[in-house]
Amino acid sequence: MQTVVLEGLLHRGKTSLGMIKPMRHSYRVRPVLPPTSTFAGFRFPREVIVLAVRWYLRYELSYRDVEELMAERGIIVDHVTVYRWVQRFTPLLIDAARPCRHAAGDRWFVDETYAKVAGRWVYLYRAIDQFGQVIDVLVSQKRDLAATRQFFTRALKYGPSPIEVTTDHAAPYPRVLDELVPGACHVTEQYGNNPIEADHGRLKSRLRAMRGLKQLRSARAITAGHAFIQNIRRGHYELGADEPVKLRVPAAFNELVKAI
Repeated sequence: MQTVVLEGLLHRGKTSLGMIKPMRHSYRVRPVLPPTSTFAGFRFPREVIVLAVRWYLRYELSYRDVEELMAERGIIVDHVTVYRWVQRFTPLLIDAARPCRHAAGDRWFVDETYAKVAGRWVYLYRAIDQFGQVIDVLVSQKRDLAATRQFFTRALKYGPSPIEVTTDHAAPYPRVLDELVPGACHVTEQYGNNPIEADHGRLKSRLRAMRGLKQLRSARAITAGHAFIQNIRRGHYELGADEPVKLRVPAAFNELVKAI
């Protein structure tokens, strides 16, 4: 007499000679499900989420300002929720746009500025090229050889190595440049870094409205998002490139929301 267990369990029986048959498995074929959207599980539509993120990164607004603007449009959302949206979706939008980004130029202007995070000053390494594209931003608690090396290692991923790098007289720069871009001309002349120092002002203006940052993770997301918005407005992405400057950011975000 045979006993058979169906639906993916073991099959067991005996042969005509009374020997027990070896057990084997029966598997059920599972359907292939479509990939889950990044916005799955959120109560608000993706258009609302991306709009809040875009407003916060583009304009000098606090999270409570965004909350109020949403309320004027009949959308009741807490400022803490807006904060969580910015932290979660800013890196995803930047990653989705990366294939559309122009390669960095061959003349770099590199400098550090400062921001206060949780009551302590941290360093913001920043670089732009001769066309005004923000190449990269690094938030670091220290201004030393390791931080400088990390910054240039990351920045070199965005295009060919530069032929000229302008910095201040900080000691780590010559050593790191000789190590990573030995063929580049290192310029340290007075006033040579005026382009990047002027660009710092735009970031400082954005950070001023935030009334202080509480976490390094938040500072990294926001400074990267600010650079991302700047590059879109300056035409360094193929996103919204055919639109007027005032409409480039909305057009780019409308395209990116479909990619994530």
